Amino acid sequence: MSSPDFSGLVKFLVEPFLDAPEALRIDCEQNAVQAKVWIRVAFSGDERGKVFGRGGRNIQAIRNVVRATAALWGWSAYFDVFGASEQEGATPHRGSHPPRKPAQKPKPQLRHKS
Repeated sequence: MSSPDFSGLVKFLVEPFLDAPEALRIDCEQNAVQAKVWIRVAFSGDERGKVFGRGGRNIQAIRNVVRATAALWGWSAYFDVFGASEQEGATPHRGSHPPRKPAQKPKPQLRHKS
C-alpha cells in the first residue's frame, strides 16, 4: 500500500495564507515500516500571523487535516513549524494555549477570640 502525498497536501493547505508562496519550505520524512510521517514547514516570519491565525486556529486546522488524512491511511503524522514557539501551537503534542498556572487558594485568616 502506498502513502498519501503529504507534501502536496501541506502545500495545498498552507499556500493560500502566504503572500509569497515560493518562500514555503516543506520537509517530509516518511517511515513506511512504522507508518509514521514527520512534516516540518518553514516560511517567512512576516507570514506567521496569517498562517497561524487568531489564537492558532489556522495552524491547528491544518494540523488536524494532516493527522486525519494520515489516520485514514493507517499512519501517524507529526506536524511542526520550524522556528515557532510553543505558544503559537507549534508543538503537535500540546494544545495551542500556553499551560495555565494553578489557581492559588486564599489563605485562611485566623480569628482570635477576645
